[in-house]
Amino acid sequence: MIESQRLSWVRQNQSKIRSGFLKGLEEAVGRGDLDALSIGSRVVLPVSFTGGRRYMFNNCQDAQALCKRYGYPDLFLTITCNPKWIEIQRHLSNSGNYASYRPDVCCRVFHLKLQEMMTDFRKGHYFGKVIASKNI
Repeated sequence: MIESQRLSWVRQNQSKIRSGFLKGLEEAVGRGDLDALSIGSRVVLPVSFTGGRRYMFNNCQDAQALCKRYGYPDLFLTITCNPKWIEIQRHLSNSGNYASYRPDVCCRVFHLKLQEMMTDFRKGHYFGKVIASKNI
């Protein structure tokens, strides 16, 4: 529902996110759309829309800049959320829900644990001195 509201706002406020330069007949012809029926209004997602093409492109550019400046990473870690974490179970036991019905709780706990882990890494507790990282 939240994503739907964000997309609705983006659709209604295209002028505020400077999408005008991406619209028009000139761009359609440049893309090769010669059929007038295929030319319609286009909704441009802002850079801040998580998961959008421009968002991913900027993250990729940031990662490449870090690699260029500091060298390639020595370590690649992945972390997943476990619905059996005690913090999630404690909250869900009060309401009688399941983790699949409360993704907001799982997401908050995951984000808190991720921030805590990154703080520990940056302090040099586990793998030594960190010379570059992206803030989360």
